[in-house]
Amino acid sequence: MERMNPAIRFDIFTLFPGIFTGFLAESMLKRAQERGLIQVALHDIRQYAAGPHRVCDDTPYGGGGGMVLKPEPVFAAVESVLEAPPPAPIILLTPQGRVFSQALAAELSRHPRLAFICGRYEGVDERIRQGLATDEISVGDYVLSGGEVAAMVVMEAVSRLMPGFLGFADGARQDSHARHMQGLLEGPQYTRPLAFRDMAVPDVLLSGHHARVDQWRREQALLRTAQRRPDLLPRAALDERERQFLRSRGYDPDAPSPGRVDDR
Repeated sequence: MERMNPAIRFDIFTLFPGIFTGFLAESMLKRAQERGLIQVALHDIRQYAAGPHRVCDDTPYGGGGGMVLKPEPVFAAVESVLEAPPPAPIILLTPQGRVFSQALAAELSRHPRLAFICGRYEGVDERIRQGLATDEISVGDYVLSGGEVAAMVVMEAVSRLMPGFLGFADGARQDSHARHMQGLLEGPQYTRPLAFRDMAVPDVLLSGHHARVDQWRREQALLRTAQRRPDLLPRAALDERERQFLRSRGYDPDAPSPGRVDDR
């Protein structure tokens, strides 16, 4: 198979490159690498640490629990791989960063190369943030043991936006939070069997009437968003018919914090 130039390259700087082994060796990310759509390079920060023991962490100045990732090996690793000025955004995965979203994934997908610094322990020396990282991203308001899982989340979301990654044209169009859904969550999906434990596939999906199916899916997306993420509705592109549909189901799409009308 002829390999093409990758649409995007990911450089991952981590103390534990083995964490990525299974993630990159399975499913669509594996196929995307084989087809040359994406390229992933893992860089072991420990290999850039000085001394016989290659120590990468130390106790924090001022006291306190935990250990802090030292700046020297991180700077050495990144600067050895990326020339100056860096050819790619250098992203520190941290709870203090911009909250990751589909819109941010689309923004990052426009770069031909991305670099991720995966923190560990109690955190990273502040000078890594000040003098090395060009961006900071958080995947949510919770605590992880390191930035590796967060890097996987960002990498997969960005990779899905690469042309040809999914293998079919409309694969990502209906995904929750995708731009094509205009800010709505994805509605319910069904496959065989037709009936399972007294739960049947809606008749409209069996009708063969594509316009009705599309309308049903849109309405279900509207309802699911109103029920589960009403905060998304003010940003969604709704026409008057869709607004009236939500009102008929007891939801006010024009409220500052939309919710059920009878809950007010």
